[in-house]
Amino acid sequence: MTALFTLWHNWRSAPLGILLALGLLLPGAARASHIRAGQIEAKVDTTAAHNPNRIFFKLTIYQNLIGTSADQPQATLYFGDGTSQTSDRISGIGPKQVIPIPGNPATGIDIFYFDHTYPGAKTYPVSFNGELRNAGILNFPLSGSQSFYIDAAVTIDPALGVNHSPVLRTPPIDQAGQNQVYVHNPGAYDADGDSLSFRLVPCQQAAPVGTDNTPVPGNIPGYVYPNQTPGNAAAKQAAYSGVPAGTAGATPAIFTQDPRTGQITWNTPLQTGLYNIAFYVDEWRRGEFGKKRIGFVRRDMQITVVATTNLRPVLKIPRDTCVVAGTTVTGAVTATDGTAPGAAAQTPVTLTAYSGVIPPARFIQTTKGPPTASGTFTWATDCSNVAKEPYSVVFKAQDTPASPADVPLVDEQVWRITVVGPPPQNLVATPTANQVSLTWDRYTCTNASFIRIYRREGCLAYTPGPCDTGLPASTGYVLIGSVAANLSAFKDDNNGAGLARGKTYSYRIYADFPLPGLGASLPSAEACVTLVGPVARLKNVDVDRTDVAGQITVRWSPAKLAITQLLATPSGYRLSRAVGLNPAATAFALVRADRFALTDSVFVDAGLNTTANQYTYRLDLVYANAAGTEVAESQGTASSVRAAAIANGLTKTVAVSWTYQTPWDNSLQPALVFRSATGPAGPFAQVGAPATAATGGTFTDSDPALVKGQSYCYYVQTNGRYPAPLPPYLSGLLNKSQITCATLVDQPCVPVLTLAPANCDSLAALPFFPANNQRYSNSLRWTVGSLPAGCNAAASYYRIFYRPGTDGAFTLLDSTTTLAYVHRNLLAPNGCYAVQAVGAGGVRSALSNVACQTECVFFLLPNIFTPNGDGVNDLFQPKTASPLRSVHFQAFNRWGVKVFENTTTASIFIRWDGGGAPGEAGTSGKVSEGLYYYLAEVQFADAASTTRTYKGWVQVIR
Repeated sequence: MTALFTLWHNWRSAPLGILLALGLLLPGAARASHIRAGQIEAKVDTTAAHNPNRIFFKLTIYQNLIGTSADQPQATLYFGDGTSQTSDRISGIGPKQVIPIPGNPATGIDIFYFDHTYPGAKTYPVSFNGELRNAGILNFPLSGSQSFYIDAAVTIDPALGVNHSPVLRTPPIDQAGQNQVYVHNPGAYDADGDSLSFRLVPCQQAAPVGTDNTPVPGNIPGYVYPNQTPGNAAAKQAAYSGVPAGTAGATPAIFTQDPRTGQITWNTPLQTGLYNIAFYVDEWRRGEFGKKRIGFVRRDMQITVVATTNLRPVLKIPRDTCVVAGTTVTGAVTATDGTAPGAAAQTPVTLTAYSGVIPPARFIQTTKGPPTASGTFTWATDCSNVAKEPYSVVFKAQDTPASPADVPLVDEQVWRITVVGPPPQNLVATPTANQVSLTWDRYTCTNASFIRIYRREGCLAYTPGPCDTGLPASTGYVLIGSVAANLSAFKDDNNGAGLARGKTYSYRIYADFPLPGLGASLPSAEACVTLVGPVARLKNVDVDRTDVAGQITVRWSPAKLAITQLLATPSGYRLSRAVGLNPAATAFALVRADRFALTDSVFVDAGLNTTANQYTYRLDLVYANAAGTEVAESQGTASSVRAAAIANGLTKTVAVSWTYQTPWDNSLQPALVFRSATGPAGPFAQVGAPATAATGGTFTDSDPALVKGQSYCYYVQTNGRYPAPLPPYLSGLLNKSQITCATLVDQPCVPVLTLAPANCDSLAALPFFPANNQRYSNSLRWTVGSLPAGCNAAASYYRIFYRPGTDGAFTLLDSTTTLAYVHRNLLAPNGCYAVQAVGAGGVRSALSNVACQTECVFFLLPNIFTPNGDGVNDLFQPKTASPLRSVHFQAFNRWGVKVFENTTTASIFIRWDGGGAPGEAGTSGKVSEGLYYYLAEVQFADAASTTRTYKGWVQVIR
């Protein structure tokens, strides 16, 4: 599916002039602007003869009803499989048969229904390319000449069941007050319980239908988000306690969307007028192995910023909460109208709630105020509501201005409610020999799928919070099994290996719920039990000899007579061995064919490659049960100590490290580090007694007597014990590592890094920049340097580090044995690099010089434009440009007289319509045809704020 989306969005853009010349129209379309907003919804066939390949679509278009705007009696939907369908608008009211929006008579709703059967399982791009947008939109040029493109994606997959696309409850036509915080929430929900996420994207237009009967979309040239328009450049934030919070003062205005709730916040608009924005609502289906995107809906909406003395109301809603299924959720919602300067009093406020759980949930407004409007939300939850993701309830408060000249304003906030399953009840643990039988009450939620069983060593007084479903890893519980949710018993025999005697185990369980919600319950209360009887315990895994044919001695304390007398014969011990620190259970092999006697407690394991390998041992107590079947009780595993040494000739130090995994605790006593200057045969002398942690430790040998060029050998001895109140013979457990050696060689030479410049010419030649899914590569090369003095030119490999900006910490990117590297698939070329050489024994050089790639800077203007009012190529503006900060443009006639000037405070895209200075324009107010020369002083929005001057000419043709 990822490949499909990449292919779909990697559209082939056409220059603006070509798009305008083609008219952006479908065959037979009226050439007039009218579309303000719209979206596409979809659902799988829900008829009795359910066909998973059949999809029902609903297209909703919001059109301008003012003046001579065009009508939209029909619409064509492109299904992404090479087919399309044209449908009539459903019946409405009014002269154009358009359903007007209550409270907004300037806008009407067109609704179209489509029915399509796809050829097979796949993800399909569905799209609508409307005639033209309404004129006068401020955040992109020539809005009345841009087509209206929206899309969605549907996945045909029988495994998804009856799937619905996200539904957006709140209308996509909204009003904002100048110099006031604007908020909008689409009120999105998914009827199937899939999770939703939100992301702002540029508005799009599309070229006419291509050979595959699918529109070719692209971002509208010159599109910017509303807060980035020149008229909003001086806008500052207002105080706001919502998310994100705003602070009054000098903080620049922001326009953002919360990816979880979809809440859009514009803090704060300054320029009045029309703005269009677009965002995707992505639909995610959760599964056992994570979640994947199964579809999306793009909403294109319009915001009208008005100058008003009215102040928006302020909502107060409950805090986000978690409730147990079966609980009735009740929340009080209040709102207070903002009092405008000079207003006689506050006005009434209307409260509304939008959510996928309404109904059955209800919201009832009890008072409108003033002074306070209030209402109550009520939802009787049940087991069917259990879900991993919270439910969103959008509350909207809209005031009623006292003056007819003022427009109503709103505040919107989102209450997120998570419904969790009730905890399983009455968990009981009953020990039998080396097993534990668990029982509990039948789970109350019949729609649960599994009961998950968890175990840990030792009791734990853990009280989960109201949202703490399942069992976090921090509690130490480990999943040991699952049963169907309609069962109420489980036997823990440690997967046939038996549980260790003498240990205390704690059990908890919880319920899992099925797709698509994938919720869970709170965990049960603890059931704690102790298995009686002494056990054998591993004590030593001691490396006696380091060699390719080395030797390790393994010791254990045998089980006491009280337990051995209970064991049926034949009985004894099995000792198994595996290579590595954390080997898989299947990696263990017996160290000898014969079983050890119950009185045995030591084994010398010879012929091992202790030079190259670390080893882990497992001890099993083996006996026959009452039925005569052999039972193996695991007595635990323990590894040898593995040491490593890295020498640094520059600092004349040796870093020694070691690792282990043992059932005893080595951290209560320091480790001992021994060194030999005459090779692995010794003699060795203690050089340190550092502290060691639960799984290993480090020590740096910085003895001034160390000599560069000399080889030194080390081993580490740990001192461990089992926790009290075990007997003394289970303390003072000494274990040696293998011997490891390192030579104090010189530090590798620091590399000298160079970075190939970006191919900006190819980017500048693109018809649009940046194009969708544009990717970049940076090519690095380096040479072997000569610093520090006396460094070693030979390197085993090189480490490449990267950071995306000029500041911040480097992170390890990759390693290579060559002197070159290509960093591919970058969203932007800018970033910094450094390289480090690694020599024999792991000795590392200092980082190389830092080499940074900066953003390309380019600015291309056309040599011809035709300001004749036909809507095609009427404006002189850049063909393509990298991000800009300001443009000061001047045009001169052949005699050097200035005919036009665009100051740095005006549009950075110039947009000269051919108008001339007084005395230079004809009766039409436009300059005459001919050749004009220009001077453009451009400041780019790169990290260095690069400034360049461009000179050239342009031919004006009418």
